Amino acid sequence: MKGKTVMLHVATNLATHVRIQLKKNFHLSERLNILRAAVLGANDGIISTAGVVVGVAGAHQSQFALMLARISAMFAGAFSMGGGEFVSVSAQRDIQRATKQRQETALNFNYEHEFAILKQSYLDQGLSAELAEKVARELITKDGLNVTLKNKYNLDVHEYFNPWHAALSSFCSFIIGALLPFLMIVFIPYPEKISFTVGAVICALFLTGYTSASMGNAARLKAAIRNVCIGMLTMGITYLIGGLIG
Repeated sequence: MKGKTVMLHVATNLATHVRIQLKKNFHLSERLNILRAAVLGANDGIISTAGVVVGVAGAHQSQFALMLARISAMFAGAFSMGGGEFVSVSAQRDIQRATKQRQETALNFNYEHEFAILKQSYLDQGLSAELAEKVARELITKDGLNVTLKNKYNLDVHEYFNPWHAALSSFCSFIIGALLPFLMIVFIPYPEKISFTVGAVICALFLTGYTSASMGNAARLKAAIRNVCIGMLTMGITYLIGGLIG
């Protein structure tokens, strides 16, 4: 009897721990989603704006034409990135809601099957059959929809990704990223204008590539160098096109 009581106590504590971790992990994923949008927005702001202004500078256009190109590229890109993030995350949220509805139906019409799937997941993690059944039974009884959604689809019923957060993060970070080539082109005189801009952009691209890789636990140096190479290729091509046209 005492052993049964201890096992039930362990199962209760484990179930409580799982519920707490599920909530914490989802909030972390929401923050990471916003940070992801910010890093991508800043990176795109640096590359695309630098490409435009270097291309226009390569055509040896007037300071007014250069200023017009900078402002147009910065705001057009910011609205494009923000709008793209809004559409993308909205579609993701729609999928989350549709998945939630399907899981509600599954619990209403095939409860024991969903319980068996949840129990099996704990068996696969190494719990004994008795403990796995107790944990699964307590979790599915207290918060069946959320627990089964997290177990099957890694979703949380209480939270959805917010498309406005991602869109605003991407929009603002694009503007911030675009300011670097913008300011370099404005304040650095010819003939150093292009070389200083390229140098500043390389440093910024290395930083955003390194940050992006750190978020995904990927090879940081490799990602940073790849990001710099893509940016250099972009600026090189647009500068050549601008020079040919000019």
